[in-house]
Amino acid sequence: MYYELATMTLPMGTAGQAATLVQAYCTSGHAGGELLGCWTSDIGVLNQMIVLRGFDSLAALQAERSRTQLHASPFGCGEIYLRLEQHSFQGFPWMKPVRPSAESGIAGPVYEIRTYGIRPGGTQPTIDLWQEYLPPREQLSPCVVAMLALDGAPRFTNIWAYPSLDARSKARADAVAQGLWPPKGGPSHLTAEMVSTIALPTAVSPLR
Repeated sequence: MYYELATMTLPMGTAGQAATLVQAYCTSGHAGGELLGCWTSDIGVLNQMIVLRGFDSLAALQAERSRTQLHASPFGCGEIYLRLEQHSFQGFPWMKPVRPSAESGIAGPVYEIRTYGIRPGGTQPTIDLWQEYLPPREQLSPCVVAMLALDGAPRFTNIWAYPSLDARSKARADAVAQGLWPPKGGPSHLTAEMVSTIALPTAVSPLR
């Protein structure tokens, strides 16, 4: 599966309006891909709306990217947002495609979106280590997706779902205490560039 993660910086108080417009834009007859997540940042860089869309092929992702960039009002929010960034990803090859909460049973409402820079030569070892270590780690909390960036600096983004911030803290502490996470040797393949955002689903988000 291929994914796009789009981030809009919004003026304060416009998130509800923007979410409604995003849903209409992503589910119109002209849209490609599937709206999977629509969150607002709660911890991290604030006043951001983060939109996750899934695509069956790279060609479909590129076609929708072109449509969005040429559109008079990208995501229906051209008159609202202050800044728009779009980034393309491919899911780790062994991961199941992201599905809405109603199908997958994966739900927050607290989502953590983490991005790690990757050192030269570190991409394949990272994918392999995650394949080995993620199943036992998911016994503590589900990983929505781990996906490799197709543009920009070498990096990957992973999204986790938690029922609360306290549950997140406990799961992460338990994973370290039990030796489940991080993957042994994994950090040696990563750079010091690491970013984490805690985000909450909007009313239109299929991942709830």
